[in-house]
Amino acid sequence: FAVLEPIADGFRNYQKGKYSVSTEELLLDRAQLLKLTAPEMTVLVGGMRALGTNAGQSRHGVFTQRPGTLTNDFFVNLLDMGTEWKPLSKDEDLFEGTDRKTGAKKWTGTRVDLVFGSNSQLRALAEVYASSDAQEKFVHDFVAAWNKVMNLDRFDLA
Repeated sequence: FAVLEPIADGFRNYQKGKYSVSTEELLLDRAQLLKLTAPEMTVLVGGMRALGTNAGQSRHGVFTQRPGTLTNDFFVNLLDMGTEWKPLSKDEDLFEGTDRKTGAKKWTGTRVDLVFGSNSQLRALAEVYASSDAQEKFVHDFVAAWNKVMNLDRFDLA
């Protein structure tokens, strides 16, 4: 069954090895296979990071002090201008976020996490979910996207 093992899963911050395709592109490929729109992909990644569902219990991308709670903290902390992101490797696949004033380490994240701050379309979606009044919308959208994915193989619902 080894051939069935995924090579990457951006939703769970997992990558089996180094590939010629960027991790962001692998995330988009997985989202397309799941028939997700950009907003659905965005809210699922943010929610899964907040819930701490990364492969191997990794803390990369878990930008919250309350892991396990479905909050919009991933987007709020990702877009916090008080955080400066620097690569931790020459491959620029892992980054460290530090406080701009004190230099204290705050978070670590992957390219998949930071694409929601660097890509203009994904950033616009992230800003919607990061706004101070977006918690209810975030939870509603996450549940709807999760339900869509969980029912993809339910042919009796089609």
